[in-house]
Amino acid sequence: MSNPFHSLDPRINRLGVYEVTPETLVPKTGLDQFETYEAFIQKREGAKYEHVGPVHAPNEEMAFLFAKEQYSRRMTCVGLFVVKTDQILTTSFGPNDNSVYDLLPTDNEVASGDPQVWEVFHLKKRGIQHHHVGSVSAPSAIAALTLAKETYGAERPVVNVWIIPDSQIRFTSPEEKAIWDTLKDKKYRDAIAYKVQDRIDRYKQEHPNLQSI
Repeated sequence: MSNPFHSLDPRINRLGVYEVTPETLVPKTGLDQFETYEAFIQKREGAKYEHVGPVHAPNEEMAFLFAKEQYSRRMTCVGLFVVKTDQILTTSFGPNDNSVYDLLPTDNEVASGDPQVWEVFHLKKRGIQHHHVGSVSAPSAIAALTLAKETYGAERPVVNVWIIPDSQIRFTSPEEKAIWDTLKDKKYRDAIAYKVQDRIDRYKQEHPNLQSI
């Protein structure tokens, strides 16, 4: 069968791609694309977790590994967690110099049911990342947001709030913390480890007749 579709890129032609018509289109199968997860890191023991960015992965474990490779290889890190993006309840954005909590309705209905733990993250200003401020226990995301306002609403400014169910988070286990131990000895990652100026000064001392350019 000849190929009626011709591309200027020979790599495309080698794939044997034939002309696409409405009759040859095949519906996409379900779950044929990776899901989106959000990654959060802890830079040192006792520090707050902060959001660093998204990863795309087929499942939670792969998301954890992708996040480790993407966000912890070039910085000090002692903890990491990932959560599906669609598990995060996010508020609208508020004014830069005030709190988005002030814009929340005050007549939310009290939800009933078994409480669960929710992690609360604040964005202090646009252009930076959300950071963890604490946890609340509530039966629903809206109830958790209301409780977060009562507990952490005094902080100023708060441009945006994320509420995340603790049960949906893939945390770093105590046994996994060893994966970052090797970073401490890899000084070659830091420019200061090369001490270039010290070498230049030593070379000048060894060659006093060297003229500056």
